[in-house]
Amino acid sequence: MRLILTAALLASAALPAVQAHETAPTTAAAPVPKEQLLVPPADAVHYVVVSEAGQHGDQWQWQLPDGRTAYRWSQELRGWITEMDQVTSFAADGSVAATTVRGVTISGDAAEEYRVANGRASWKTANDAGEAAAGGWYIPAGGVGIANAPLINALAAAGDAGIDFLPSGKGRMSLGPTQVIQGPNGPKTVQLAFVSGILPSPYPVWLDERKRYFADISFLSVMPKGYEGALRQLRDVQDAATAEAVTAVARRFLSPSARAPVLFDNVRLFDADAGVFLDNRAVLARDGKIARIAAAGTVKAPRGTRVIDGRGKTLVPGIWDSHLHIGDDWSVLTNMANGITSFRSPGTTFDRAVDATRRRAAGTLLMGEPFISVIIDKKDPLAAQGAEVVSTEEEAVAAVRRVKDAGLWGVKFYTSMNPAWIAPAAAEAHRLGLHVHGHVPATMKPSEAVAAGYDELTHLNFVVMESMPREVIDKSNTRQRVEGPARIFKDIDLDAPPMAGFIADLAKRNTLVDPTIVIFEGMLTQDGGKPHPAYAPYMGITSPVIERSAFTSGGYPLVEGLTRDDYRKSYARMVELVGRLHKAGVPIVAGTDGWGIELVRELEIYQQAGFTPAEAIQSATIIPARVVGADKRTGSIAVGKEADMVLVDGDASTDLGALRRVVTVVSDGYVMDADELRQAAGFSGRPK
Repeated sequence: MRLILTAALLASAALPAVQAHETAPTTAAAPVPKEQLLVPPADAVHYVVVSEAGQHGDQWQWQLPDGRTAYRWSQELRGWITEMDQVTSFAADGSVAATTVRGVTISGDAAEEYRVANGRASWKTANDAGEAAAGGWYIPAGGVGIANAPLINALAAAGDAGIDFLPSGKGRMSLGPTQVIQGPNGPKTVQLAFVSGILPSPYPVWLDERKRYFADISFLSVMPKGYEGALRQLRDVQDAATAEAVTAVARRFLSPSARAPVLFDNVRLFDADAGVFLDNRAVLARDGKIARIAAAGTVKAPRGTRVIDGRGKTLVPGIWDSHLHIGDDWSVLTNMANGITSFRSPGTTFDRAVDATRRRAAGTLLMGEPFISVIIDKKDPLAAQGAEVVSTEEEAVAAVRRVKDAGLWGVKFYTSMNPAWIAPAAAEAHRLGLHVHGHVPATMKPSEAVAAGYDELTHLNFVVMESMPREVIDKSNTRQRVEGPARIFKDIDLDAPPMAGFIADLAKRNTLVDPTIVIFEGMLTQDGGKPHPAYAPYMGITSPVIERSAFTSGGYPLVEGLTRDDYRKSYARMVELVGRLHKAGVPIVAGTDGWGIELVRELEIYQQAGFTPAEAIQSATIIPARVVGADKRTGSIAVGKEADMVLVDGDASTDLGALRRVVTVVSDGYVMDADELRQAAGFSGRPK
């Protein structure tokens, strides 16, 4: 599946084949090392994992002598390793009778077993186990991406009847447009299809002339080797088909009647400018603006006004996620359902940025207002996928100018960037009025990046890097940028050099920090098998596949000699660092680098770090609005500002979790029922 693939896909460059035993894998107590995984033969069907930046990995399929089907996946992306194999046997009706997965992903042990015996199906992964009556098609929690091709083939053959799934659900496939692409054997006709019933929203997959699996196209794509040149062609058709489907949703919520005046009465109002909660208020919005704020019961609603009783509820400004990459059109709909009416996307390709912004302005895409940066990285095997890759200082400066010419908001430098190019490129960005942020390049300390022109450090681990030894600082792969802090930061004294001085310098320079601390909570504290704190409220209202493959997954694999408690101590020190930054006056903006649903957990962690609830909410409302220069028109609820507001069930002044319980979303004056938004996005209820 595309999500299964995407969740584990953090990969790059194929690794050389090694000798292994050509026998059926069996589940091991620890991850099976690469040297013991199956080796694809020379005649194996070969797929490549690619993005527009180049190739990132390989997958193969072949038949074992006993008739079973074998799969292999080898991948590395900026140090993230995926090395796994999978062996599947099929029943007479074509369904999966047994499958075994071995190896390692970025989440640790990839081990997974599924068996059908005596009319019962049973499964076991590193995080869960279960059984049920046989008869459904098992949806694995992980595994090799192309090993799901038989399910795609079965869905295509099943037509409207669909297929029952295990552990639960039923899937169907609908067919889309065809395309003629060029490959190693000349022209080939492929067809877009959409699968429903597995993920909250339909996900796209490409079929060949026989309506069998051909390719997955995503931010990292899987395609038969030799067809990489068709990536952009297929992606554009896929995006257009998805946009057409979501346009109907947008028009339903963005109708003229949805922009009728609205009066929220008897609400607890959060004044983001002052950072205070005001009881028993009335707020009137009309013509897309906040028209009046007064005591509850004192505002007379004009004719045609929708009146919403806010007793027991809190009205907050539209929420901002300051680190939310633009996904597909379904994902941005989910964000709106969660009250995200504005966001910063720190790393979006030019064409996606321009297209999404244009369609939002036209009212055909239901998406919060975006402020978009483009990633600039050095041409390198470890370069970020989706980046503008450059080979010289002159090319780096030229890339900055292209960002400005596209009408975008900022530039984001990345880990492989040549440190010598940062200062001239940042100077040009500032000359053009662009924001400069990003990861810290290898061999460069974060203090040096700030001195070279960074306005903001992205991800808390790049603040932590100031205290890391050279063997961590000098590594360009992202893996070291996680493992170093996980191993070492628990022993760092925040009151001593270098951290104490660096915190003071960040405050003096007014350098922003985008912590995305919720990522590190998941990576460093979770053993697996239980929902992550960020996702627990969403269990039971979304896809079982997401729940098994992401919501309850294990944390970052342990480095030899360390325990999960060691990682937790380093994480606790990171939370303490967020509090120290805030106390020192360093501006903090709340972001997730995830699906957006993690944002409230990000704020809850800020409260653990010492923020008041009001300060935490400000980090996701008025502060990011100030950062992007939009605070005169949005970011707080004030007369004359745009009507961007969210009504939530509960008292957010004492319970930040109330921000998950979105009742009504107002974006640019359009009043939308959050339950209906969630249903349109594929959720079956409100978060707990």
